[in-house]
Amino acid sequence: MKYGFAKTVAMPYEQAIERVTEELKKEGFGVLTTIDVKETLKKKLDVDFKKYMILGACNPPFAYRALQTEEEIGLLLPCNVIVYEKEGKTVVSAFDPMVMTTVMGDDRIRPVAEEVKRRLERVIAGV
Repeated sequence: MKYGFAKTVAMPYEQAIERVTEELKKEGFGVLTTIDVKETLKKKLDVDFKKYMILGACNPPFAYRALQTEEEIGLLLPCNVIVYEKEGKTVVSAFDPMVMTTVMGDDRIRPVAEEVKRRLERVIAGV
């Protein structure tokens, strides 16, 4: 099952994180959480890992609408966007919110998921 969409870019990892954050802001998203996976794995397990950042993005009006539809949807929020290095390039990837409609089996969430997907696709395209 494909559960996200991605783009490989020829820009440095740090610059890609900045650009993703800017593009998210343009689409009404804020970054609620930032998880530096490389740093966390080093600190917790003393292992080396590639540069890998998880950004927990939230668009409050859409989160509110989704939560009004189904309060358990909080288990699937926020929308995660990842940035990581692969073979000398940087990959930017976002969770496809349409997956939520499959997981939930509730079509009431479809309009929200469709709009969030369109916005996240524009974020990825803008990087």
